[in-house]
Amino acid sequence: MTGVSGMDDPGSWGNLLEIALDAAAAAARHIVEDRPRGPLEVTATKSSVTDIVTVMDQQAERLVVERIRAGRPEDGFLGEEGAAVEGTSGVTWVIDPIDGTVNYLYEIPSYAVSVAARVGDQVVAGAVVNAVSGETWSATRGRGAWLDGRPIRVNAAPELAMALVATGFGYGVARRARQARILGTVLPRVRDVRRAGAASLDLCALACGRLDAFYEQGLQPWDLAAGGLVAEEAGATVGGLQGRPAGEAMVLAAPPGLFDEMAALLAELAADEMVEG
Repeated sequence: MTGVSGMDDPGSWGNLLEIALDAAAAAARHIVEDRPRGPLEVTATKSSVTDIVTVMDQQAERLVVERIRAGRPEDGFLGEEGAAVEGTSGVTWVIDPIDGTVNYLYEIPSYAVSVAARVGDQVVAGAVVNAVSGETWSATRGRGAWLDGRPIRVNAAPELAMALVATGFGYGVARRARQARILGTVLPRVRDVRRAGAASLDLCALACGRLDAFYEQGLQPWDLAAGGLVAEEAGATVGGLQGRPAGEAMVLAAPPGLFDEMAALLAELAADEMVEG
């Protein structure tokens, strides 16, 4: 798909990144500085009673949309909390206003705002802001990835047995149970496993060498868009299993050599088999 605004030209993607950075930073400030005192209001649940939406998720998404729309009224939007506008420019903004909402609810300092620009089906610019620390990861397709303005790269691929691997779990009971069984096989084969509770931050941690690999089933476009681009531009291979693209069935990200070993292990376990409920 080609954007009617000329945004299919890579030379214009830097401007999209600046917009993503501005909107993500503004939303990150809002969810920290304007957080209500006392218990947060949980406004809804999504896939299960443990998959929550807070009033701050909704406010942060509105803030991002309004900030971008002020300068780019013809763009489309796809947001976790319901923003869904087609747009006419060829650019769609993919937004996770609080990635790690349960962490946010419990005041665990591992949650982020993720904002990415997609031209057609390709993510071309993205920003992830850790709302508590202020660390900011960013990437433009074909031009590299950065942490707070410094170029970053993934680690050289270690042996599988020495890999520090991150993962996450779904909210449905059946899926979580199956993911736990798969993890029971993965864990003895690697150095160790981490579970931070925010996929965008896991992907960014991989990108700057704090992890060696990440895998998870059940991610949605807003979970993957910005962090996936950061990881890819930092040198990771980001995909699914058996040559499939990254998507809801499986997202695996790792340096090229390790990716193949992890993919083989996960394929052996049928880790991308979808389980509902």
